[in-house]
Amino acid sequence: MGDACQPTDKKLVATLPRSMRESSTQGVLFSHAVAARAGIASSYLECLDIILLAGRATAGNLAKVTGLTTGAMTGVLDRLEKAGFVQRQRDAADRRKVWITVLPEAERQITPWFHALAAAIDVVLADYDSATLATMLEFYRRARVVLVRETEKLRSSTLPAKRSAAPAKRG
Repeated sequence: MGDACQPTDKKLVATLPRSMRESSTQGVLFSHAVAARAGIASSYLECLDIILLAGRATAGNLAKVTGLTTGAMTGVLDRLEKAGFVQRQRDAADRRKVWITVLPEAERQITPWFHALAAAIDVVLADYDSATLATMLEFYRRARVVLVRETEKLRSSTLPAKRSAAPAKRG
């Protein structure tokens, strides 16, 4: 896209990042509500979603993506397995590798809470033509790449984290 496609509406361009933050925040709050209904921590629901989107994942991959230590991820997976959400399966070709999959019953339990949201989003998307939808899709794909890169940079930063009144909880 580069310089040939420079946005001309500066106010619109300036407003978009705030709208993205508001949408992201609301997505996090929705995820918290679904996790509460499922009786799990919201970070566990995010792990389940990562696995669902990928089809399966290893504990090491989940640890890398989430920023948790492998030990913390093992604890998360132990609790998810005990609660009946996931199962571990040894790789047939490499017995050292263990794949994590979401159990079908767990998926059937969680996905209905997303159906109403998906239907409402479908109504919104119906207002846009194919070219606009293609542009939105390209934007979200590119924005995700930026988010992944910036998350990795933040995690690897040597700058000290700010201290807060309440410590951040992980896992």
